[in-house]
Amino acid sequence: MHNILSRSTGALVVGLIFGQSAQADWPQFRGPGGDGHSSARGLPLTWSETEHVAWKTAIHGRGWSSPVVLAGQVWVTTATEDGRKLSVLAIDAKTGATMRDLELFEVETPQFAHRFNSYASPTPASEPGRVYVTFGSPGTACLDTATGEVLWSRRDLECNHFRGAGSSPVLYNNLLLMHFDGSDRQYLVALDKFTGRTVWQRERSIDFRDLGPDGLPEAEGDLRKAYATPHVVLLNQRPTMISQGAKAVYAYDPLNGDELWRVEERTSHSASSRPVAGHGLVFVTTGWSTGQLLALRPGRAGEVLDANAGEVPPDRELQVVWKSRRNVPRKPSLQLHGDWLFGLDDGGIVSCLEARTGRELWRERVGGNYSASPLCAEDRLYLFSEEGKATVIAADREFRVLAVNQLDEGFMASPAVTDSALILRTRTHLYRIEK
Repeated sequence: MHNILSRSTGALVVGLIFGQSAQADWPQFRGPGGDGHSSARGLPLTWSETEHVAWKTAIHGRGWSSPVVLAGQVWVTTATEDGRKLSVLAIDAKTGATMRDLELFEVETPQFAHRFNSYASPTPASEPGRVYVTFGSPGTACLDTATGEVLWSRRDLECNHFRGAGSSPVLYNNLLLMHFDGSDRQYLVALDKFTGRTVWQRERSIDFRDLGPDGLPEAEGDLRKAYATPHVVLLNQRPTMISQGAKAVYAYDPLNGDELWRVEERTSHSASSRPVAGHGLVFVTTGWSTGQLLALRPGRAGEVLDANAGEVPPDRELQVVWKSRRNVPRKPSLQLHGDWLFGLDDGGIVSCLEARTGRELWRERVGGNYSASPLCAEDRLYLFSEEGKATVIAADREFRVLAVNQLDEGFMASPAVTDSALILRTRTHLYRIEK
C-alpha cells in the first residue's frame, strides 16, 4: 500500500492506492485511485470504428462490468442472458487475443435482474498475481492471474439483489470489501483476500423497514436497495470507508467495520455511483427519486445527521456544507478535478461546480443517455453514452467540446486506461483505442 496525493484530492484527503504504475494498470472500478483520474499522457482525442482502433474483440454473453487492466491483461466478466452461467475473461492488452475464458459459476435459479442491468455488472478488483471477481450473491472468487486457477470462492454471501447486483469490490490492505444491499437485508463484509474467509461482517445500522418521512412504513424493494461501490480515503488522517446504502451515506473503519458516522437522506434511494473526496469534503449523489448532490464535512465518531434537517448545531463536526438538486447524476459517478466538481447526469447534461462552495460555473447539454462514469486525463473529460457516442470536453471552468466520437454499440461500462491507450467496453466488444 502507498498513498498518492493527486491533484484532485486536496491536502486533507488522500486516495488509498493499491497496485503498480498508474499509467500501466487500471486495477479497479474508476482506476488506481478509484476516482476516475488517469496520469497517462498521449491518449487519443478522436477515434471511430476505422480510426485509432488497435484491436476490437467480441465479448460473448451480456455484462456491464468495467474492464480492469493489470500486467498486460484486461479482465472483464460476462454472463449468459438468463444469468445461469457466469464467466470471466482475460484479454491480452497488446493484441486483443483471448487468453482465458473461464466459467466460474453455474446458477440453477437466478434471481431477477432488471433488463437495464445485467448478471455481470460488478467490476473486478485486481493486484499483482490475483484478480477478485464477484457477481453478488451468486458467487465471489479469487483467481491466479498467471494460471487462471481459482484460489478460493464464496457462494454463501446472500441477499435479494431485487434488480440485479451492481456494487464492485474494493481492496484495502489484506481485505476485500464488499456491499450487499438487498431488498431483504443490507450488510457489508470484509474478506481475507488470501483465503476468502470472513474477517468482519456488519449489518447496516438502519435497514429502512421503519417509518418513512411521511410516517408510513417504507416500501420493500427499490427503497431498500443500493448499487454503490465503496471508497476508502484518508479523512482527518484516518482511513475511512465511505459507503452508500439505500437512504444513507455511512463512514466505517475499514479494518473492523465499526460505523463512524452517517448522513441520512430519506427522500431518495438506490444510490449507484462511487463517492469522491477532496478539499476536506466528501461528495456523494444520493440516487433516484429526489436525489441530491451532497458535499459533506466528515464528522466525529457517533455523529448522525439528517441531510434535510434545519440548522445544525455549530459544535457538530458532521455537516452538509452545500447541496444541489439540479441535474444530479443517478448512475455516473462525480468527477473531481482540482477546484472543480463535474457532474454528468443520466440525460446528458454536464455541469461544473466549485467544489468548496457548490457555486455553478456552467451547465451544458452534450446529449445522449449515460450510465458510464467519466474519465479525467490531461485536463480533459471523456464522456461515454449508452448510444456509443464519446464526447471529450475540457476539464475547465469554461465549457469547450474538444471532440465527438462514435462506436457501433453503446457504453454501459466505464472506461479503463493502459499506457497511452483507452480500453473501452461496449455492449458487445472490447476495444483498445490509441494513436
